[in-house]
Amino acid sequence: MYKIIKRISDIIIVVIALVVLSPLLILATLILLCTGEHVVLFSQKRVGYRNKLFKIWKFATMLKNSPNIGTGEITLRNDPRVTKVGRILRMTKVNELPQIINVLTGDMSIVGPRPLMNVSFRQYPDDIQKIIYNCKPGMTGIGSLIFRDEEKIVSEAPDPQAMYTTIYAFKGSLELWYQKHASFYTDFMIIFLTAFTILFHKNTLTYKVFKDLPRRPF
Repeated sequence: MYKIIKRISDIIIVVIALVVLSPLLILATLILLCTGEHVVLFSQKRVGYRNKLFKIWKFATMLKNSPNIGTGEITLRNDPRVTKVGRILRMTKVNELPQIINVLTGDMSIVGPRPLMNVSFRQYPDDIQKIIYNCKPGMTGIGSLIFRDEEKIVSEAPDPQAMYTTIYAFKGSLELWYQKHASFYTDFMIIFLTAFTILFHKNTLTYKVFKDLPRRPF
């Protein structure tokens, strides 16, 4: 019943979001057409529900062919592959809004583990890989909240690849927590906390709301 109602809620939310955010979506589209790489949407295969691949949509924020340049799938803070407009879109999370399309098609939900490229998915331990996408991937999720500063952490690490692996080992425990506590209340609070965190980056409200959430060790 929870999954059925969640799907209905997802559709209602994204339809409302399309209406409310249409001016912002149009503005972002026009700006991208006139600047940077002149590419509006970026699509990429990601691991989704039951570990099946699907095509995710985002506003383009990086140079063309960026996955084959520099650090590849790892995006560092002040990454030179990110365009000037792209930095603003990423900072405000506007670049994620085209995933509304993925929610409408049923590949994603509003809340769930973030869908990853296969190479990043393999950073999870084997036992986590088997169960992390027992629920649909989300536009936002508990892992995204706790590691909102992921780019900064990886960028400042002596070995970015090793830190990337360490982060995903812990992210797995966060996503298992979410599956155990999945409910309308949990989803609502994650959506609220995502919006709150965009406005107030350094807040610690997530751990105050979810008191039994695994504590980040770094």
